[in-house]
Amino acid sequence: MIGLERGTVELVPYQEGWKTSYEEEVERLKTIAGERLLDFEHIGSTAIEGLPAKPIIDILAVVESLEEARDLVPVLEQNGYEHRPDEDVCGRLFFAKGPRTNRTHYLSLVECDSDFYHEKIAFREHLREHPEVAEQYASLKRALAEKYLKRRERYTAEKGDFIRDVLGSAMNE
Repeated sequence: MIGLERGTVELVPYQEGWKTSYEEEVERLKTIAGERLLDFEHIGSTAIEGLPAKPIIDILAVVESLEEARDLVPVLEQNGYEHRPDEDVCGRLFFAKGPRTNRTHYLSLVECDSDFYHEKIAFREHLREHPEVAEQYASLKRALAEKYLKRRERYTAEKGDFIRDVLGSAMNE
């Protein structure tokens, strides 16, 4: 993976190896957490063929209950994941793997009936099924990455309207 200065937005072209990295990490997570992780989804831009992305594999893992899943925090921390409490996003437990300057994976533990789960899957599937929308998103991401190279929070915030519009379409299909 590419080293990134903290807070920097560096997009790279789609990499075929991202799918393999996802699959390898899922197998590792199954070994670490066993049956407590019920299902997995590859989400985010690395899950959409052809889309440029920050080279961080984004994994969604389904748990029976977020409350019960809190017991997994020390287990995941002992295996290279940093628990990152995220008050801005409810309905998940969030973890990052890799040094802060070179994250390799993001992991979100969620319940399968949560809004977070449904929105992430709907967004991914909509982009996969509508290549013209995926290309619009890719163009927006490239423009914002250039404009906000050293301001990742701003880059993320500026994508918000587009993402909300896509979700509106996706959830109504």
